[in-house]
Amino acid sequence: MPRTPGLHFRYAMATRPILWYRSMSKTVLPLIVILLAPLGAHGQAPSPEEGHQAREARKILDPFHSQKAERSDRKLHIVYFTPKDKKPAANWHARTQRIMEHVRDFYAEQMDRNGFGRRTIPLDYDAQKKLVVHLVIGSRPTAAYSTRSGSPIRDEAVPVLAAKGIKASRETLLIFCHLTTHLGNTIRHNSPYYAGGTARGGTAWVCDSALLDPLDLPRKAPLLLDGEYGRISLGRYNSIFLGGTAHELGHALGLPHNRENPDERGRGQSLMGSGNRTYGEQLRGDGKGSFLPLADALRLASHPFFSGSQKSLHVPVKAAFRELKFAAKEKRFVVTGMIESSLPCYAVVAYLDPAGGGDYDAHTCTAIPDKMGRFTLFCNSLVANRAAELRIVACLVNGAIHQQAAPYRVKKDGTPDLDDIRVRLDLEPMIAAWKVRDRARFDKFRLQTLKGLPEKDAVVEWAGHLADTFGGNAIHPAPDRVNATIATVSLSDCAYSSAKVAWIGPARNHVPGEAFFLTVAGQRFARGLYAHAPSRYEWTLGRRWKRLQGKAGLQDGNAGSVVFAVKADGKVIWRSDLVTKPQLVPFDLDVNGVQTLELAVEDGGNGNTSDWGVWLDPKLLR
Repeated sequence: MPRTPGLHFRYAMATRPILWYRSMSKTVLPLIVILLAPLGAHGQAPSPEEGHQAREARKILDPFHSQKAERSDRKLHIVYFTPKDKKPAANWHARTQRIMEHVRDFYAEQMDRNGFGRRTIPLDYDAQKKLVVHLVIGSRPTAAYSTRSGSPIRDEAVPVLAAKGIKASRETLLIFCHLTTHLGNTIRHNSPYYAGGTARGGTAWVCDSALLDPLDLPRKAPLLLDGEYGRISLGRYNSIFLGGTAHELGHALGLPHNRENPDERGRGQSLMGSGNRTYGEQLRGDGKGSFLPLADALRLASHPFFSGSQKSLHVPVKAAFRELKFAAKEKRFVVTGMIESSLPCYAVVAYLDPAGGGDYDAHTCTAIPDKMGRFTLFCNSLVANRAAELRIVACLVNGAIHQQAAPYRVKKDGTPDLDDIRVRLDLEPMIAAWKVRDRARFDKFRLQTLKGLPEKDAVVEWAGHLADTFGGNAIHPAPDRVNATIATVSLSDCAYSSAKVAWIGPARNHVPGEAFFLTVAGQRFARGLYAHAPSRYEWTLGRRWKRLQGKAGLQDGNAGSVVFAVKADGKVIWRSDLVTKPQLVPFDLDVNGVQTLELAVEDGGNGNTSDWGVWLDPKLLR
């Protein structure tokens, strides 16, 4: 499902032995005891401030869920998918159980280390204490599936689950896809490998092979030739793909990407950053392994898997940030504000996401609101000489979130430039009036805000832009009716002949919800089209234009995957590569003689969760 928009300005591995059992055919191997000391990152206690925040968060969370409790019996549902011409990989069921118990224990230890106790993912077992794994035999051969086959594979799993009383749309699924080619020591993967979800449900797709087994994490031999990672040890292979399983499951639970902060590097790599490739590497002495930062533990704490409660899970929540203030202080900035919501907010998590590199490199900071909802965020981990986006997320006790985002910049000397945030704050009253089409209020706020500002100030420019588009109507007629003396016209300002957008609906020169600004890779655009996949916009050109220029991208703050396409008279004349991170994708196309033009956005093959595609400054030239 598409991600519901929120405000875009807008839940420990201790030093101890782990006991693993492994069976091969009828032979039961002896008990294998792998001592994890020294565990490095995993054995570290939380800092005093982290421990304090966890305790304060629990003072809000635990009473809410204990009063008139609604116990959750939800479990993670495991699917094993294999195409019709391929048997499941060797020892698939026993390995899947070991994998999931290992991942479950990782989450338990990390939640415990962060101060929440051994809360973790509930797995489903049968009467013989075997993990319930739903085997799905595909309707097509191996060659018919690819990395973009997430949706078709899930579609084949849904009726199998439904026959067992499981409604996939309301559950969290983890699908192991057996689409691996393994010849000798050479291995190649052609599996979907992505995920998305919220506290209400989600889906993760990961890959399986006969080599995937937590028992082999310590092994530095044999060496394998992986199609993506090159020559690696069997242990390294398992770090990458077991870590990938834990990482994608995190997305299905609602976690975004984020990296470890500079002061956390002694703990290893954040699982939701690059930690998907370092999982368990401490067992080989290759590094410090992976861990869950406090920001992730806070977000997971209200998920019904971790809270054990489904209280108010499906209750709509109203929330808003109030009185936000931003103050630059040397090489950091401080955010103060208040969260007002219809259900209690137990934590506020902020992501400091530099432009480029997707959101994998987003640092985090956290705060627990007081009884009045007030909070203070200390934004310390800034990347010099980069545009960036600040995303502030309010974590509510029922697992819902409320998000607000704004762009900022960091100068070469590392000091923050908060002018972009100032623009948003100054425009906020005008944007609110614009959204409800209250021209009188809009003009009042515009007069008050612009008084004394220079003509070239960004606030002045945007206020004029809002005034021009008041009422939501196109500034220009259809392209075939634009005055012939006009050499260039913004396509987003022209009347379209038809438009269809999957989430909310068509929107010119802004995105829906409180986000408003079209923003990709930290760059804000005054002209463009919101186009959540699947979407299409169509115009009549009347063979009167020669070129189409512009950019496309994934709106900042979204972790979807999309493909952009331009069609001329029904024929595709340009198609982008798969876009999975906020990046600008330029296009410059010949449309000479074209009668009908269409801009389309397709989902990336894994469903359309968070697929906030946007067309940026598209323009026609004579």
